[in-house]
Amino acid sequence: MFCSSRIRLQGSVAGLTGLLCLLLWSSASAVEPDKGATITYEGGVRPVLKTHCFRCHGEAGTVEGGLDLRLRRLIMKGGESGPIIDIENPSDSVLLERVTTGEMPPEEVKHRPTPDEIDILRQWVMNEAPGVTEPDGLDPSEYITTAEKSFWSYQPLLQPEIPITNHPALVRAPIDAFLLHSLEGRGLSFGEEAGRHTLIRRLSFDLWGLPPTPQQVERFVGDSSPLAYERLVDQLLSSPRYGERWGRHWLDVAGYADSEGYTDEDTQRPDAWRYRDYVIQAFNGGKPINQFFVEQLAGDELVSRPYGDLSPQELDALIATGFLRMAPDGTATAANKSVAINDSIAKSLEIISSSMLGMTVACAECHDHRYDPISQKDYYRFRAIFEPAYHWKSWQTPNKRRQSLYTDDDRTQAAEIEEQAKEIEVGRTEKQQEFIQATFEKQLAKLPEEMREVVRLAHDTPDKERTAEQKELLKKNPSVNVTASSLYLYDRKAADELKALADKANEVRKTKPPERFVRVLAESVADNVPVSHLFIRGDHEQPGEQVSAAGFRILGGTLFPDDLELPSTGRRLQFARWLTSDRHPLSARVFVNRVWLHHFGRGLVNTPGDFGQLGEPASHPELLDYLASEFRSSGWNLKRLHRVLVLSTAYRQSSRPSEDGLRADPENHLLWRMPVRRVEAEVLRDSILQISGELLLDAFGPSVPVMADRDGKFVVGIENLNAGRPGAVIPLKGQDFRRSVYVQVRRSRRLTVLDTFDAPRMTPSCIQRSYSASATQSLMLMNGEFPIARAEQLATRVMTEASNELPPQIDFAWQLCYSRQPDPDELSSAINYVQQTEKSYRERHAKSDDRTRRQFAMASLCHALLSSNEFLYIE
Repeated sequence: MFCSSRIRLQGSVAGLTGLLCLLLWSSASAVEPDKGATITYEGGVRPVLKTHCFRCHGEAGTVEGGLDLRLRRLIMKGGESGPIIDIENPSDSVLLERVTTGEMPPEEVKHRPTPDEIDILRQWVMNEAPGVTEPDGLDPSEYITTAEKSFWSYQPLLQPEIPITNHPALVRAPIDAFLLHSLEGRGLSFGEEAGRHTLIRRLSFDLWGLPPTPQQVERFVGDSSPLAYERLVDQLLSSPRYGERWGRHWLDVAGYADSEGYTDEDTQRPDAWRYRDYVIQAFNGGKPINQFFVEQLAGDELVSRPYGDLSPQELDALIATGFLRMAPDGTATAANKSVAINDSIAKSLEIISSSMLGMTVACAECHDHRYDPISQKDYYRFRAIFEPAYHWKSWQTPNKRRQSLYTDDDRTQAAEIEEQAKEIEVGRTEKQQEFIQATFEKQLAKLPEEMREVVRLAHDTPDKERTAEQKELLKKNPSVNVTASSLYLYDRKAADELKALADKANEVRKTKPPERFVRVLAESVADNVPVSHLFIRGDHEQPGEQVSAAGFRILGGTLFPDDLELPSTGRRLQFARWLTSDRHPLSARVFVNRVWLHHFGRGLVNTPGDFGQLGEPASHPELLDYLASEFRSSGWNLKRLHRVLVLSTAYRQSSRPSEDGLRADPENHLLWRMPVRRVEAEVLRDSILQISGELLLDAFGPSVPVMADRDGKFVVGIENLNAGRPGAVIPLKGQDFRRSVYVQVRRSRRLTVLDTFDAPRMTPSCIQRSYSASATQSLMLMNGEFPIARAEQLATRVMTEASNELPPQIDFAWQLCYSRQPDPDELSSAINYVQQTEKSYRERHAKSDDRTRRQFAMASLCHALLSSNEFLYIE
């Protein structure tokens, strides 16, 4: 929001209204004053002014009242009526007078100056407005201060030294040394190591997104080898379940969806699942993350054209560009196509920058970034990297971006099969004419002999050439009007023979190789390269100056000129290789931070999509740099990074709190214990299905559909509407019990059981999941059809696979749900609960048998286990 009233005042305060629209941008203070340091224009004042008032005083050529605030020397120059700061008598400066008395901004402006902001301005003015010397030729629109350049996340990535600790025996890995060094500085240390039951459950959920089986737990707990834990880690990392778990994390930040969104139609994306499968296979196959990035940003530029006989590697690269097509796209259905196109491009850039750069750039579409050193020109230079592929003036709607995967052999085979089908159809056509003619002759013979030749002549005359008398004659004798569509009325045997020939042709066509499609982003030929412009105020109908493809200036402003040796511009390929080079300070840091977040519940930077001024600072900056540099030098090997993290002492800690820890670090930022984390929505559903014995582990392929049931809830199922209402249920033959990563992600139809537990909304992506605790969740677990049905199935499993005795059945249920056995008190309470429930059921249903009563009581117990905190949370 900005100041809607632009009051122009006379004299030296002519521009002050615009200056103080700093309060309209945000109610939060842009900068907190450092009580012990001298406030300079660059280090203290400029961030405030940039945050709130550059829009009216300098940005995009707007200089209200002749007052430009983007450089100190321009402020000292003042506006149309003179300076707004009096160096000789600073307390008399109009700026301070208007701000401190509350006269500015105008009273209709809702957000007022914060005390910190006012204090920054006061200290600066009273100290003679200090600042660095600015060259006369400095372009204010390109100015990046020393303070901005020195911000931690923009610094080159260097490997720090591993610190020395007082307790080296606790250091299993270098990351332990960094964490322990910080803990010891606060008089703390690591907590005790978690028990084996806890560790295998933690690892299984972290690496698979599923609980361990009782057999896995028994093997691990009973393995006395000192390498047992490492072997477990390697087993989990080598399973296909790993890619399904960690692929889901990347699909969040990529904004994966099986529908376009944007409009109410929310059109389905029939081929999006191929990108999902690519991601899962990339994680399972250990694809280096730098290659993973390059393929997603420029996979089409790695593949020769035309896209014919593709190798598996080339096909992977092409499918990977689906990443650039994940943003909502309403261009096929939106009323204003130009707006929809540019919104889709903007959302795509938002996904790219947040997932790979850890930067928020969206607001720079319309104006300079209010907090970070990203100008509007920077934004459109960045957009120019992708513009040849998006090309908004020659936009391709989603269906036109479907690339056929037919090979030359496929086309040859399909053509041969088509010829066979056509030969059958030619024979059928000849027979049809024979049958029609024979039937006509039969019908003609039934007429009086004197009429036959006249009727024959009328019949053989083309319709357009018939006289009125001929038309009338045929009308009076309809039996001779034998056609292909009416032949069956005269000769059923002939009609059946023709139908059999048509069916035969169709069956032959079905033997053609199926034509598969993939959703891709690819540039048009290089001679159709659009000229990129800055859009004034972000309005595509107001193109401003021309810009060239380049990175952000704060990161070096690398130019990406067109590569004349490629059929495309090569801009994205250059950008991708720069992004994954040793020169880029952010990509490795951002990715490593995400991995840390998913293992420890909190990122080293707890704003994973924002490593800028508004993001949280790194809790352990040296540790982050160490991990990022090691990750890069290891060849961007993700599985190796997992091993480094989960083999550490820090990861193996118990989650049990201590008095010293709670007193010194109540938020556990220093990681003196392992955080307790709630499972994600998909993990909850998948875990319940696995425990009940129903989980189907079929991998890959088209997404399992989602539909609305009769109550308006979104459930797994094939939509079968009858007059707008759900019709008969179409069986999915077990597909409804596949892992959640394979369930359709419709932007307008989020699976209700997942939605209740904070499944992400892809608008356009999910940078970081939120975890709520609500009454709706409790009600769903208590009354929802899904948990109740699964609890009944779990009871059946327990009664079938365990002994007929109650204690072993309860023991088995505990192991399935909690990866441990019940303690004596828990077992005793559970036995008592089941027995009392059986008794109550018998009183209500006197004719019931023992197994029915046990089934009911055991289902009730299982329902309670699946709804408990111990099941929902990972220690």
